[in-house]
Amino acid sequence: MSVTPSLRNAVLETDHVARCADRKAPAFVALSDRIWGMPELRFEETRSMEEHVRALEAEGFRITRDLAGIPTAFMAEAGEGDVTIGFLGEFDALAGLSQEAGATEQRPLEEGGNGHGCHHNLLGAASLLATVALRDALAESGVRARVRYYGCPAEEGGSGKTYMARAGSFDDLDAAFCWHPCVYNAVMSASTLANIQAYFRFTGRASHAGISPHVGRSALDALELMNVGVNFMREHMPPEARVHYAITGTGGISPNVVQASAEGLYLVRAPRLDDVQRLFERVRKIADGAALMTETSVEMVFDRATSNVLPNRALEEAMDEEFQAIGPPRFDAADFAFADRLRAVAITDEDVRAAADSFGGPADYPRSLHDAILPLPDKPGLLPGSTDVGDVSWVVPTAQCLTATAAVGTPFHNWQTVTQGKLPAAHKAMVVAAKVMAATAARAISDPDLLARAKAELVARRGGGPYRSPLPDGVGVPTSSSRR
Repeated sequence: MSVTPSLRNAVLETDHVARCADRKAPAFVALSDRIWGMPELRFEETRSMEEHVRALEAEGFRITRDLAGIPTAFMAEAGEGDVTIGFLGEFDALAGLSQEAGATEQRPLEEGGNGHGCHHNLLGAASLLATVALRDALAESGVRARVRYYGCPAEEGGSGKTYMARAGSFDDLDAAFCWHPCVYNAVMSASTLANIQAYFRFTGRASHAGISPHVGRSALDALELMNVGVNFMREHMPPEARVHYAITGTGGISPNVVQASAEGLYLVRAPRLDDVQRLFERVRKIADGAALMTETSVEMVFDRATSNVLPNRALEEAMDEEFQAIGPPRFDAADFAFADRLRAVAITDEDVRAAADSFGGPADYPRSLHDAILPLPDKPGLLPGSTDVGDVSWVVPTAQCLTATAAVGTPFHNWQTVTQGKLPAAHKAMVVAAKVMAATAARAISDPDLLARAKAELVARRGGGPYRSPLPDGVGVPTSSSRR
């Protein structure tokens, strides 16, 4: 795209993009609070999706529903031009994390209800704000470009973007931008762990446990033997790898019945997709061995998979410069006062150290909210979590920022996160994230050399090869929160 110097300068003016975001921020802060109040699980985010769609329709965006064949996935687009920029938004919640906002003790609004324990209510709304702010800044500057918002369902245990990437939803993007709520402010320059998740369902033969136990074949025994085998395997895995499990079915609650069915859900993680595939095959062999030992049968039912994130230093360095220009969230005395109270009663020193170890932040930060910006590391690190943003990053150059929506040390996927999800501090942090993403995207649109370097880096990090989906052949798109 050819851009005159005057127009290039207008688009790259960070203050201009920030002003566009500030004008629209109240509406999207209100959106984030509405999403907080309707927490929905993976692939079931119907109301949350419709809230985002209505907001975008009100802004004049063109909407494509049922993206990649997923009922709660969509794309919104505005503008025309040779460069296409995408923003990734999420809005799914987690089970069992219902919590009253602003409480400093665990206080569910609904026993067993859902809650936004990863602040995805903020995530989707801020990405949407970035999309609208960029569209407005480009229009006011007279620069042509295509701007998209991707409504991405099921990041929490569903790999929604992986299905979207398999369907080619991101293939024609020039760059993608996203963010994640955090306890620190930073540009994320790190890979993540690839993962595979599947159910293992054992079937045996029921019998009376007192009169004729020898006739039965216990599926529960098989599941327990599988767990023992995987526990022994942990000593012989790469140190960065992880295996987690949940017992999702025990075959009943009667101890005088030999249980004829049992089920476990296994999640295997490793730094690269080929690593995790090898580990997963070992887990499958252990399951087969457990079935052989107990004369039961086992069925593996695939649930989801994600690729590791490919960092993009070209975009990350540009994003870091924009973040420094915009500055961290400006918290006030009331923000710090609440964070102080929460840290005193619900956040431990171990929580603080764990957050520092994961994100490279200071474990001895003197304030309860992070109001600085972590320096960009010299080289990308490894974040010991997983995200389906990884699959997008294999398709298109992708950059992410983090902003402090919660007190330092807050354990995510917990009620302590939910309680902070609609406080003023969280709102301030989400608006900063929107400004950083929009400003970096505006810079990429106006700087063909930056985009060229980002694309060349992606090809190099992929080893010159194409993106290959981690989803097995024949696996269809889920339509609910469970495959069971």
